[in-house]
Amino acid sequence: MLEGTKCVVVGAPSAHRLIVSARSGTDPSAGASLFVVDPTLPGVALNPSRTVDGLRVADVHFDKVNLGADTLLGPPGGALPFIEEATDFATALLCAEAVGAMQYANDATLEYLKTRKQFGAPIGANQVLRHRMVEMVIVTEQARSLAILAAGKVDAGTDAKQRQRAVSAAKVKIADAARQVSQEAVQLHGGMGMTEELKISHTFRRLTMLAQRFDDADHHLERYAKLA
Repeated sequence: MLEGTKCVVVGAPSAHRLIVSARSGTDPSAGASLFVVDPTLPGVALNPSRTVDGLRVADVHFDKVNLGADTLLGPPGGALPFIEEATDFATALLCAEAVGAMQYANDATLEYLKTRKQFGAPIGANQVLRHRMVEMVIVTEQARSLAILAAGKVDAGTDAKQRQRAVSAAKVKIADAARQVSQEAVQLHGGMGMTEELKISHTFRRLTMLAQRFDDADHHLERYAKLA
């Protein structure tokens, strides 16, 4: 019998199966198990919505859902290491996506600085704006290096501590870089940087959400410190 709620589940409105983590019984110290759940089962209800960056999500409610014995995925009560590994893998992928989004923000902003003119000259002729553009490129390259390191550690199947340290280090740096690059890109585009018609506004929202998904920089900084 499955009861409870999972909030803001990405892709849930279009999913044919849900992988749900849950504890057996009422003991809070009991280990988590994974179950494969059909979202059309009686007792499963979805409340769909969209995130700031346009992803389809849903709050999934389970009200006394009967599960068969064949729905258990993996060992009972032993799912936590698998959840942590999958989350680290997903976080490394999000870091790579964030680097790609930052690269687009840099390219679009550089092109704008070269073509947008004020008083008869491109605004990129302003030295202060050029310095800000250089800072965007530097933090993006730093983020790229950490994303590559995190992907390598996850893909190599190294021990969990090394994997977690690399992923948390990347998430901390990339969350900070995403904030800086996205905000600078909008500011250098001026007021039009937040309009729906300009792609940079959507990049800003996506980078903002990527920085928060699978825990924010504060959480990963604390985890990195504990693993040190």
